[in-house]
Amino acid sequence: MNFSAVDHALMARALRLAERGLFTTQPNPRVGCVLAHGEEVVGEGWHQRAGGPHAEVFALRAAGARARGATAYVTLEPCGLHGRTPPCADALIAAGVARVVIASEDAFQNEGGALARLRAAGIEIGTGLLRDAARELNRGFFSRVERGRPWVRLKLAMSLDGRTALANGASKWITGEAAREDVQRWRARSSAILTGSGTVAADDPRLTVRLAASAEADGEAVAPLRVVLDRALRMPAQSNVLDGNAPTLVFHAPGLQAPHAGFDRVERVAVESSAGGLDLARVLAELGRRGVNELQVEAGPVLSGALFAAGLVDELLLYIAPVLLGNTARPLLTLPSLADMAERWRLRTIERRQVGDDLRWLLRTSNQPTE
Repeated sequence: MNFSAVDHALMARALRLAERGLFTTQPNPRVGCVLAHGEEVVGEGWHQRAGGPHAEVFALRAAGARARGATAYVTLEPCGLHGRTPPCADALIAAGVARVVIASEDAFQNEGGALARLRAAGIEIGTGLLRDAARELNRGFFSRVERGRPWVRLKLAMSLDGRTALANGASKWITGEAAREDVQRWRARSSAILTGSGTVAADDPRLTVRLAASAEADGEAVAPLRVVLDRALRMPAQSNVLDGNAPTLVFHAPGLQAPHAGFDRVERVAVESSAGGLDLARVLAELGRRGVNELQVEAGPVLSGALFAAGLVDELLLYIAPVLLGNTARPLLTLPSLADMAERWRLRTIERRQVGDDLRWLLRTSNQPTE
């Protein structure tokens, strides 16, 4: 199908609508829908929360009888499966739309038969319009569906000389207030936040979201799952992540009994060990099974380096502060030594942005699914 300038404009509008569910749709994808006759929009909507109506339903409600004969611009293939809501493909057919333009296909719907039913009803189908933008918006969802694991974002903060903490472990604060507020927005879009027991011992983080009042969010953000890798169950009972105030999952080695009642307030999962630590690939697979789309890792150099060296990191969210910490301070990542420059890890710059006095650098590895 050849797409017109109007098609491009209206799909872009649908994508902007989908972004309004950035913090609220987990574990579902963010989806927008626009119904139009030519350039005239007659209805639009976006998926707001898992378990609630999908984008197409909101758009059809807004359009009413004017949906008949309209073109539906949808950022993700309409669902054909019965889940917590009826199939959107059937709703589009019943409303009498004439044409459906889809940004990205959805492998999760392979068995749903949505496109076949739409075509059988005489509806014209076009796919692939602004596909890359649609996949980018839902990179975590596609990672989980296509690879069986979350999209892994490694959040790091360092000084100009590549250090993350003083030799005694002190790290508050390398970056400024603006950067720390920015991190909260990245936390809010994540399905889960992961750290290690070493970071819990050193910093006692809460791993919760604290969005400023000015943050743009349609509806209450879904609280990310807190995930802690604690192989020997050594976290103290008074640790903030064991306070029971947010959903929390602790991975540990098999055959262990909880040493204190603090662990009774969280869910524990035993995972096989590998090379002295927990099997990280199995941890990610379990998180994918639980519907985690985007995983933000906020951990020390050892765990962060292990994930990176294992090829399990998809992007780095790196904040660089205009400070120096000196030679004895802790490094950014603990990585294996390289014998040749040809072995160096290559990263691709996605974005560089000033955040207060600090620089935010978003970098991608080569671990993404094939598009």
